[in-house]
Amino acid sequence: MEVFEVILALIAVTAAFVVSASAGLGGSLVLVPALALVLGTKEGAALAALLLAGNNVVKLVAYRVTIPWRAAAWLVVATVIGAAVGARLLVSAPEDMVTVAVIAGFAAALAFERLQLPWLRRRAAPVLALGSGLTSGFSGTSGPLKGIAIRSLPLDRLHIVGAASVVSFAGDAIKTAIYTDAELLGGDAYTLAAVAVPLMVAATWFGRSLNHRIGERGYTMLFWSVMAGYTWRLLAGI
Repeated sequence: MEVFEVILALIAVTAAFVVSASAGLGGSLVLVPALALVLGTKEGAALAALLLAGNNVVKLVAYRVTIPWRAAAWLVVATVIGAAVGARLLVSAPEDMVTVAVIAGFAAALAFERLQLPWLRRRAAPVLALGSGLTSGFSGTSGPLKGIAIRSLPLDRLHIVGAASVVSFAGDAIKTAIYTDAELLGGDAYTLAAVAVPLMVAATWFGRSLNHRIGERGYTMLFWSVMAGYTWRLLAGI
């Protein structure tokens, strides 16, 4: 990699980790396209999964007191199943069709948020988590479905970030294992991952402090901004 490519990648890594630690998710929104630009689509998606899995380990430590293990258990299982299938469909999956479905799900989630239908959102959460795992596996990013699934849980912002951290770690870990087995990661990817470790720690603690300062209303705005960003990226790819 050229020097400017390394600098671009590290800037993207730092931004992704701050967003992920403050909102609970959204790191792939920044990281996947940046790394795909530097390393290519497949290796970029694979390295993003590796880095985000590592970042989620740091987040699990940072938010260890507010991780709702029981509440998030079904979402973890559904995400892992979806990610395992999606990762194996990285090349051949019909992305346009899935993109339309994801955007429709995002629109429905906004309607649920407005209409206050928590019972329906809770029942749909595992299905949304499964869908997020599928899209994450073959495109590198879960889109808005994972956030919507986690948002359906009756949790405050700190517990939402805790739930997002454990769900995201499970999905990224299984994706990394599959991508590594397929030998998608080269030497440059591992070097970049090693350099990113201190940035991972610093950005996570900064993002956590930001989450504490913004309050519930500020977090809600941040959360839906990330969801809108996911949807915009999907629309741009159609």
